[in-house]
Amino acid sequence: MSVPRALARLQFHAGFTLDDAVDVVGYYARLGVSHLYASPILRARAGSTHGYDVVDCHEVNPEIGGEDALRRLVASLRFHGMGLVLDIVPNHMGVGVENAWWMDVLRHGRDSRYAGYFDIEWQAPDPLLKGRLLLPILGTGYEQALRDGHVQLARRRGEWVLRVYDDHLPLSPASSAPLGEDAQAMHDPATDEGRAALHALVERQHYRLAFWKLASDMVNYRRFFDINELAGLRIERTAVFEDTHKTIFRLYAEGLIDGVRCDHVDGLADPRRYCRQLRHRLERLRTQRPPDAPRGGAYLVVEKILAPEESLSVDWRTDGTTGYEFMDQVSAVLHDEDGEAPLTGLWRKLTGESADFGTQAVRARRQILVDSFEAELDRTARALFAAARADVATRDVSLAGIRRVLVELLVHFPVYRTYAGGAGRDTYDEAVFERAVEGALRTIRLEDSELLHLVARWLGGEAPRSLPPGPVRRARERALAMFQQATSPVAAKAVEDTAGYRYGRLLSRNEVGVDAARLAIAPEDFHRHCAERAATLPHNLLATATHDHKRGEDLRARLAVLSEVPQRWIVAVDRWRARHAGFRQRAEGRMAPSAADELMLYQMLVGAWPPGLSPDDVDGVERFATRIAAWQRKALREAKRWTRWTSPNEPYEDACEDFLRSVLSGESAAELAAFANYIGVPGAANGLAQATLRLTTPGVPDLYQGTDYWDFSLVDPDNRRPVDFLARASSLERDASPSESLPAWRGGSIKQAVIARLLRLRQAHPDLFARGSYRPLMAEGPASGHVLAFVREWRGRRLMVAVARHTAGWLGGAETPAIPAERWDGTSLRLPEGRWAGVLAEGRLEAAAPGREAPAAAVFGGLPVSAWISL
Repeated sequence: MSVPRALARLQFHAGFTLDDAVDVVGYYARLGVSHLYASPILRARAGSTHGYDVVDCHEVNPEIGGEDALRRLVASLRFHGMGLVLDIVPNHMGVGVENAWWMDVLRHGRDSRYAGYFDIEWQAPDPLLKGRLLLPILGTGYEQALRDGHVQLARRRGEWVLRVYDDHLPLSPASSAPLGEDAQAMHDPATDEGRAALHALVERQHYRLAFWKLASDMVNYRRFFDINELAGLRIERTAVFEDTHKTIFRLYAEGLIDGVRCDHVDGLADPRRYCRQLRHRLERLRTQRPPDAPRGGAYLVVEKILAPEESLSVDWRTDGTTGYEFMDQVSAVLHDEDGEAPLTGLWRKLTGESADFGTQAVRARRQILVDSFEAELDRTARALFAAARADVATRDVSLAGIRRVLVELLVHFPVYRTYAGGAGRDTYDEAVFERAVEGALRTIRLEDSELLHLVARWLGGEAPRSLPPGPVRRARERALAMFQQATSPVAAKAVEDTAGYRYGRLLSRNEVGVDAARLAIAPEDFHRHCAERAATLPHNLLATATHDHKRGEDLRARLAVLSEVPQRWIVAVDRWRARHAGFRQRAEGRMAPSAADELMLYQMLVGAWPPGLSPDDVDGVERFATRIAAWQRKALREAKRWTRWTSPNEPYEDACEDFLRSVLSGESAAELAAFANYIGVPGAANGLAQATLRLTTPGVPDLYQGTDYWDFSLVDPDNRRPVDFLARASSLERDASPSESLPAWRGGSIKQAVIARLLRLRQAHPDLFARGSYRPLMAEGPASGHVLAFVREWRGRRLMVAVARHTAGWLGGAETPAIPAERWDGTSLRLPEGRWAGVLAEGRLEAAAPGREAPAAAVFGGLPVSAWISL
């Protein structure tokens, strides 16, 4: 296999094209990256800034340069000895007039050759939807849209179409054939007769137009989460798999890509089967690749969010996940568990909310089911009801009872999904279901407890394969697939996009894939995870920033410092709340911001405050305020407490923004800046530690665009802002050492210096990182708790890495992240025998005998991170 040494993630869109990427290939090559890691490049909806709304699987997006530009990029990559890993989207497509497959379904209904491509329920119980597709695209109720002329008959390219706002929808052949030249006049919605005729014409289509707010209750196609414009694909069907991957396979066979990252694999009916099928097809194509392309196997990772003790099955034949679990682990080990109680106490005192994160997540799941997934809930309940009716022994089970039981299972489901198939649930999935059932039994009606156990048995507790072929078995298999596809979007929307914006104890632990209920982990737990990864999935991706992150990696690293200085934080928050009380105002019957929203805002202000920004810089503070205001509005809506996307409470949102801008003025801004500066240096030390661990622990490091400097970005679209590659190329050309970069650390070049030296080390010793063992290295002495260290080894070559943690007591308010030598007095590390050369700092260490103790001050050399390679 051609395993990448390191990936650099780039987000492509009209503002940053494939040709733009050609200009930065040389920079990434000099930095030490082996592969670019591209966001989806197939044709997406016009103006897409992310590419996950693919509308044509057969074409490279012309907005980013098309296939010619792709070939120019790959030629540059090959010239520099680099490769390309591509993000692909197997779960869904963007739908609308730009998607020819979707338009064909609208025109021909179930007779369309693409009707089986999309996950559509054609036999919905609603008579108005039977055999039809719901299109929730109207801005008002259907009748009002007709009266207002938003729906009209029109002529386009020689054929009759239905114009809905600015879009043109096809008419079924049977309905358009009788239309004559006077059809527009006869279907004029401005008259009663014309409106009736237009309605009759609409009723003859294979789709039903509806108010967009009805989607969550009535939509009859599977969506990506609750996004109406993204429709789920039936990728489990071989014809759909082959057609949607046709271009991907060609690009791989022609040597233009070297691997793939599969988006939202949990949305698929059978992720294991899909991954194995994908691996099989890519393996078969290897022999067709040109001589100048890497001939090893394709690199294959999947976007999968794992629970704390969940692991990715190796029989999926992937190289691992995209690294959210590492982001959780490396963040947790840099937090101080002693801060948990005081920070929790502050949150509860200010908000009056005693519920922990787990309880908040359960509440959010219950709300999300009602707000966003009623249609999916009903569809899954009906599938289970069909399974019950198919068996004479359970024909008396009611649909209402099944629905009640299903709600409680989904509310208490502890992971994103299970993977039961024909053989039923494995041991891990059985344990998951036991926890879900246990939780459901606490909240379900006593009369439904027997039905709960029965439904749990239908959902993989009894292997479908053990049943005789026939309607019962088919119904069980369908219900199981639908249930397993329903749990992950409910979890994502409830945990990431609701509870994560409601629970504000410490926002550095509210991140995609992170267990916010757990503030910190011990070093031994971090070491255990690393050793397990080295043994099972050594090429797993390691991420600390992604296009989906809620807060930049260095913003989170800075906020982690609050867990070390909770009392200082509590005093500051109390002082600010008293000082800013007059800035709060009443909006829609409540004070804005609420105590919870105010506390989270303060965290974001001190966490994201740009290094070097003076509170007297009016323009700079205004730019910062505008960015925070955009985050705040999104956060308020995602929390769904006082406002939401579907029903914005603009008076409350505006009052919160007024509060924010008042706080960022005068003496208030100076105090916030002072606190940000106090935690800024230990936060920078955390950021360097996080980067060092990502680049040296088992796995393949992923460098998100721009994060080679400090990353204080906010949730998208802020984390997709343009990157100043010229500045990065210039500082890399100077090639200053980390020590030389210390005085100007605020500019970010010190982080780049650490990354560049570690990437070059990976380049010089690829097998050490790809295959090397991992074992913890213990420190001894009074500051041993501030050290996280380990050794990697492969065939006699060894790497020792040590990072400092919990440095707020040493570096709070300091000028640079340099750790004074006296802080390490009496603390040492037991080095393996041999001679060692510094990677991040000049110097030599020597251990004449195994276990020789080296002073920690010598190991770190004044930096908060260190790496030593054996000679």
